[in-house]
Amino acid sequence: MSKRIINTDQAPQAIGTYSQAVAVGDTVYLSGQIPLDPVTMEPETEIEPQIRRVFENLRAVAQAAGGGLDDIVKLNIFLTDLGHFALVNRIMEDYFTLPYPARAAIGVAALPRGVAVEMDAILVLNHR
Repeated sequence: MSKRIINTDQAPQAIGTYSQAVAVGDTVYLSGQIPLDPVTMEPETEIEPQIRRVFENLRAVAQAAGGGLDDIVKLNIFLTDLGHFALVNRIMEDYFTLPYPARAAIGVAALPRGVAVEMDAILVLNHR
């Protein structure tokens, strides 16, 4: 099976040696997204806009792969302050419907560009 590199200008361009996503068959591996505006490449500053920007960036990459957020089967959330966990849950309800994806929320010491949240995901296309 060959791999297909996913890239879109609707999400921030990679700031390192990685692709926005890689598809292998119907499975798409989305790289971590931080809350950078795709046009300015500057981060959001407040936590709620940061969380929403990350979901919007994930959605853009998922759409570029031919899917959407509902195709995510596994979501990893990295937070510099696990006190924001309840806020992530509340905002996630605006972006996902039942059945929700499998998920992990992990507390970390720091993230790139000093942001408070990063998320990566695995999607499976054509699973419905």
